[in-house]
Amino acid sequence: MHATICDFIADTVQNSIEAGASRIEVSLVEDGAEVQVSVKDNGKGMSPDVLSRVWDPFYTESGKHSKRKVGLGLPLLRQTAEASGGNVSLESKSGSGTWLKYSFAADNIDTPPLGDVAGTLLSLMNYPGSFELEFLHRRMQRAYTVSRLELESAAGSLQDAVGIVLVRDYLREQEKELENNERTA
Repeated sequence: MHATICDFIADTVQNSIEAGASRIEVSLVEDGAEVQVSVKDNGKGMSPDVLSRVWDPFYTESGKHSKRKVGLGLPLLRQTAEASGGNVSLESKSGSGTWLKYSFAADNIDTPPLGDVAGTLLSLMNYPGSFELEFLHRRMQRAYTVSRLELESAAGSLQDAVGIVLVRDYLREQEKELENNERTA
């Protein structure tokens, strides 16, 4: 079971990376009533047959996982979102990418905590591969955006310790500003 909303974000973005996406757009919007997440990619997409089976916990795409035969990520996401008064929608077309949107009611007891946004984002930005990841986090009226390319340009390699520490500190500061602005609003 995923412990936080950030766990769902990490899982769904990793799906995009594994699907060969060269561009992934993620938004996390907290409007007071809901926590909304959108993950849109230009990866390989899904055929109608695969799309019809993704909600089955006993299904996983052939060859995706060498040591397991089930794919619990999307079914658990749907169960958690619906239990919390939220919802999930999925659009995909083979060869054109995938767009997954999910939400959780902000005040529902079954809504998982948000989790460590900065840490999750750092891990995803540091994930191996050649892809662009753009991330937007909006909380009420305040927001920040960041991209993998801009972080690499500013901090250098996301594979060495200096770059990782610089990016970690920057992301933590962005999250802290959102939190501080919410308290003063």
